[in-house]
Amino acid sequence: MTDARGSAGPNSDTPARHAPGAPCWVSLMVHGPDATEEFYGALFGWEFQPGPQQLGPYVRALLDGREVAGIGRLPPDRHLPIAWTPYFASQDVDLTAETVRSRGGTIGVGPLDAADAGRLAIGSDPSGAVFGIWQAAAHLGTTVAGVPGTPAWNELLTFESAGVAKFYRTVFGFEEEPVVSADFDYVSLLLGGEPVAGIHGLGHALPRGLGPHWVTYFQVADVDDALDHLDHLGGQVLKTVHDTAHGRVAHVADPEGARFALLQRPS
Repeated sequence: MTDARGSAGPNSDTPARHAPGAPCWVSLMVHGPDATEEFYGALFGWEFQPGPQQLGPYVRALLDGREVAGIGRLPPDRHLPIAWTPYFASQDVDLTAETVRSRGGTIGVGPLDAADAGRLAIGSDPSGAVFGIWQAAAHLGTTVAGVPGTPAWNELLTFESAGVAKFYRTVFGFEEEPVVSADFDYVSLLLGGEPVAGIHGLGHALPRGLGPHWVTYFQVADVDDALDHLDHLGGQVLKTVHDTAHGRVAHVADPEGARFALLQRPS
């Protein structure tokens, strides 16, 4: 686990462009965006402003005026899961989409322009997990990291790590760092030697009704307080708090069922 890269330029408050392959944005498509905005606004302190409308009504979440994530209305003709979707940066989304197809993945949306913000595609890997590709123009992606209310990590839960890790390595240029263990199937994906995402192979323990899927971790100041707040807001705790090498973690879902995780960094 690590903080998102490319959130700001060195010695500057000016946002920097995310390196190719880096997780650069997370977006959630739901049936009821107004209620979803209310939920996450209360949980993370987000405010909202309109974003590109190419896929329907869409807003960007802001934390202290800086862009964090996106929430949109699920188009009735798009069969996408209600789930937080990570976007990975690309210098050429059309070329990346072609690589996805050539390596056994699929492209379900795009590539298409999102007004002057950039160009996007939404695809799935060979196991079926959905992810996005973002070619930045005016909108660089998430511009703040390392504080409560921001994405802290993205982790793919899938059947096994080796094959799907090869797919992401080929598409986005990641390096791989497997965990050497007989009973723990995990690969960290690295850019420039720094971990930026993870792949956790669960085998038959993967929830049958979900299939392979990405999970976004959001940083919080106090995970117990956040869980209490989440409960009052109508969210659901899926896996109680547990300690990891990277902090205290709880797996939860919002009122529409979108799964995510809360991460309290070690003090």
